[in-house]
Amino acid sequence: MTLQTPLRIGTRGSKLALIQAEEVRARLSRAHGLSEADVRIIAITTTGDRIPDRPLAEIGGKALFAKEIEEALLEGAIDLAVHSMKDMPAALPSGLVIAALLPREDPRDALICQATARIADLPRGAAVGSSSVRRQAQLRRLRPDLNPVPIRGNVDTRLAKLDRGEVLAMLLACAGLKRLGLAHRITAPIETEEMLPAAAQGAIGIETRESDERLRNLLHAVNDRPTEIAVGCERAFLAALDGSCRTPIAGHAVLDGDRVHFRGEALTLDGAFSFAVETRGDIGDAIRIGHEAGEEVKAKGGDRLTLAG
Repeated sequence: MTLQTPLRIGTRGSKLALIQAEEVRARLSRAHGLSEADVRIIAITTTGDRIPDRPLAEIGGKALFAKEIEEALLEGAIDLAVHSMKDMPAALPSGLVIAALLPREDPRDALICQATARIADLPRGAAVGSSSVRRQAQLRRLRPDLNPVPIRGNVDTRLAKLDRGEVLAMLLACAGLKRLGLAHRITAPIETEEMLPAAAQGAIGIETRESDERLRNLLHAVNDRPTEIAVGCERAFLAALDGSCRTPIAGHAVLDGDRVHFRGEALTLDGAFSFAVETRGDIGDAIRIGHEAGEEVKAKGGDRLTLAG
């Protein structure tokens, strides 16, 4: 296949984001016989990247990692955008769609700690680094005696703070560590029964203009249908809760043949209250299942979840 003009992939400029964009380029090239010159990667600095020292909840949330990239898409400066789906708000700007999802990497959270491989065995009062309000709330619920410490920055920056002893342990996503070639830094994956991951954690999404039918057809060749179903269920749960980075929300869907098993929860920021749901159904109903689960959790949480946001 020959393109008249190169496809332009927009992405954040972090090492992990560029690795993910390279994976998208490689898969598109294999699927359509494209050369490296046919697919360009354009790094875009986002507002979230420019303000690395303040909690996301204070500066506008996860949308700040996509804002400038999505503006470039809408303006036609790029043709597609590559995102970590766990960082994407529940609602996309009008005119944009997630046209494909790559096969999902390990969705679990990772504990990184030289002292122990279990959260249960961390010493009382231990400082545990995490940039995620979801992980912080879950940690407070599991171990109210621990000290969650907000730490932002790229993975290397966070690990350096751990290595310098600023915190005793760190919570990160297994997926990012594995994609960066840092799986050896994972002391232990945290099973989803202990800490439910963020909706769409481990999934790479490709966003483009809804009107660009030709490009959407090209992207269909690299779409992973099981990931699409599971992530669709999880993001429907997130959307029903009006989820943002300011509200601790977790959701995880697992496919078993033609059935989907979904578990979700929303917590108060202090971890004192958790409102959970578990449900199963046909994969054809995955989005409805996620939405109804979100409505159920919202009804259970009531004003407490409003206060959490």
